[in-house]
Amino acid sequence: MEDAARKKLEETTRWEPGETEARIFAGWMEGGYFHPEATGTADENYSVAIPPPNVTGVLHMGHALNGSMQDALVRMNRMSGKNTLWILGMDHAGIATQTVVEKRLKSEGISRHEIGREAFTERVWEWKEEFGGSIREQYQRLGASVDYERERFTLDDGYARAVRKIFTSLYEKGYIYRDHYMVNWDPGSQSAISDLEVVNEERTDTLYSVDYPVEGSDQVLTVATVRPETMMADTAVAVNPEDERYADLIGSHCILPLVGRRLLIIADDHVDIEFGTGALKITPGHDVNDFEIGRRHGLEEISVIGEDGRMTAMAGKRFEGMTVAEAQVEVVKALKEEGVLSGEEEYVHSVPFSERSGERIEPLISLQWFCRMEELAAPAIEAVKDGRVNISPGQWKGVYLDWMDNIRPWCVSRQLWWGHRIPVWYRGDETYVGETKPEGEGWIQDEDVLDTWFSSAIWPFATLGWPDDTAELKAFYPTDFLTTAREILFLWVARMIMTGIEFAGDVPFKDVYVHSVIQARDGRRMSKSLGTGIDPLGEIDEHGADALRFGLLAMSSTQDVRYSDPKVQQGRDLATKLWNASRLILLNTEDPADRTIPDQPIALEDRWILSRLESTIATVTRLINEYDFAHAAQELYSFVFSDLCDWYLEIAKPRIYDGDPEVARVLLGTLERTLALAHPVMPFVTEAIWEYHPYRDGHLVVHSFPRSESERISQSVETEVGEAIALTRKLRGWRDMAGVPPKILLQAKGDASTIPEFVARLGRVDIGAHKGEVVATVAGFGILASDELDMNAINERIAVRRGKIEAEIRKIEGKLGNQKFVDNAPAEVVAEEREKLEQLRRELDELG
Repeated sequence: MEDAARKKLEETTRWEPGETEARIFAGWMEGGYFHPEATGTADENYSVAIPPPNVTGVLHMGHALNGSMQDALVRMNRMSGKNTLWILGMDHAGIATQTVVEKRLKSEGISRHEIGREAFTERVWEWKEEFGGSIREQYQRLGASVDYERERFTLDDGYARAVRKIFTSLYEKGYIYRDHYMVNWDPGSQSAISDLEVVNEERTDTLYSVDYPVEGSDQVLTVATVRPETMMADTAVAVNPEDERYADLIGSHCILPLVGRRLLIIADDHVDIEFGTGALKITPGHDVNDFEIGRRHGLEEISVIGEDGRMTAMAGKRFEGMTVAEAQVEVVKALKEEGVLSGEEEYVHSVPFSERSGERIEPLISLQWFCRMEELAAPAIEAVKDGRVNISPGQWKGVYLDWMDNIRPWCVSRQLWWGHRIPVWYRGDETYVGETKPEGEGWIQDEDVLDTWFSSAIWPFATLGWPDDTAELKAFYPTDFLTTAREILFLWVARMIMTGIEFAGDVPFKDVYVHSVIQARDGRRMSKSLGTGIDPLGEIDEHGADALRFGLLAMSSTQDVRYSDPKVQQGRDLATKLWNASRLILLNTEDPADRTIPDQPIALEDRWILSRLESTIATVTRLINEYDFAHAAQELYSFVFSDLCDWYLEIAKPRIYDGDPEVARVLLGTLERTLALAHPVMPFVTEAIWEYHPYRDGHLVVHSFPRSESERISQSVETEVGEAIALTRKLRGWRDMAGVPPKILLQAKGDASTIPEFVARLGRVDIGAHKGEVVATVAGFGILASDELDMNAINERIAVRRGKIEAEIRKIEGKLGNQKFVDNAPAEVVAEEREKLEQLRRELDELG
């Protein structure tokens, strides 16, 4: 190491990520390591398409989690020699972005309608240019090794051309069509939204019983409804054909209260005989199920609620212009006046709300563009069934298949201004669908835009240049891995599989990993509005990017988990420990003439650390490849913190300070392989340490990833040293329990030749054929009394400890003596209790 570098390392006594991360990242960018050439084939290469964050704002903890997972895989594969591409980009996020910009206009005292579509769209582009760069900067703060030179946006020119081609092709195949159909209307955004953007919430409403007079008789047909405000749109009353109570009424008519319209009484299997009175008012214009019933029976479709969420003229003069809530109050009042309201009761049910605006969804019949999905879904179902796409954890495969087997038409049009304008033009009765505007005068383009998820569905191949036959497509499609949240498994993942097979000729990715949701510290969902959000950048500022990355990976699992500050602190501690250990090694070893690790080290501890290193490399590599990031992080932590730092360096210190050349080769080789192994998880601290390593030849980010050398793994050596470490812990444990300070060298009766030298040294015990009073037996060695030991104080401490152990033994014996516990508790719990009991008994015996 050069003198200047040594001096700097000597002075840098602590790992300070805030002072180093930006410089490290700049070095990676300058090296161009994240921008691969488009060479080779997808089978040879490795690629990941990042789930594009919305351009609307900042990264949240979900982005940080899936970004950490992706980067671990990307860095590991890049270091393993694969031509690796991680595709970066952002989504235009139609509704979300339009809403943000509309709020800004409102703060200026204007609306989008006042400035017009063209000017509004220009304002959104200005907003995108102003804030879009923050996403890029935040990924850099996290250390994400995405290809920043190939950044894509779902509204850039090339991407928009791909979207138009997809729409046109689906239209020509007969999959896309226009129809009046029931949609989820969001009054808040003034647009239709998909089923998957609807959030159902449990609400308590009133179930009203309303009497519909049967025509030509004194009989009434009582129906139950929670939405009396929609009754002015009723066009029939339905009963179940198997319901004997109403068999004689089927085919006759009843009269709609408040309106006086004649309603046909029909029979339909959909009607639940047990619900309410068994008679169901049919409102095809305002209920999804009623719409289907109405289509089966050819019923008239009447709408009394407008797109603005207010009652229309069809509702009658008394109710016209009211909000839905106001109309319900007034309709109930009118029913009472007419004497036809016969009952009210509380009713708990599921109510749909817009995920975007928070407004209650109004099922409305609307002229929209739809995509028929059955033909697209069939090959996507087979791709998952035959394993070409592997979805994990396994339960999500079943969820995916269930949804795909029951797929419905997709409403792809949205009543927005920001997004991909639908490539359809009208002139009189003529309709033109194409990738470019038709020639001639008088053509008017459809006002609607496409659902954001329509353009997102082609992300893995459109970002690589499709529909052109690009080098990027040949080199990096299909991609290898996708990590995603469960709530967009259908919104996005399923649709990418469908479009990938249909248009790119293959599945878009091989593996889909549905990651857990990181909850707030108190178990609630993270939300800015709830005040439970945790800013990843704030955590990076406080702890460093490596600490956050490690913490998120360590707390990830197949289950939702609360955000864990201790896990992030564990990551910070690991970075600090690795930095300090590396300083010890690098400042106390010379660059050896032979830089290879000895094939057959003489010292037992050298053979042990090399065995543990190679075992850890094999385990961590396997776990990352299996997407078990939590256990991979913990294995890495255990090796670095415990095996390498707490034990090996302590054992080897005398040889390190004596300048033993063999230990230098072991240390420097072990450090090199450890840094490379840890780099995908903690890239900044490992790269910073590597700058001082004498073996450095270029950046660690492109250093070879270690492959486990199984010939170095020795179970017998690991067992021998493991038992010696356990013995050392016992000796130290007795010392701590007895209150004997480390400066006092204990004497113990026993044969020192039966244990490794370091046990006595680290345990601060002189073991030999000494004579004297044995005051305690620890792991077979008799601790002797001496003038330096305060035996009264020691005996008091031992008595207290003995009492605690005996109490714990009685507790566990009582638990194991309870046959009900033994029979009902999980087998592993019972086994743990029995093992704990044996350990306590052994400790009690050693106390004497």
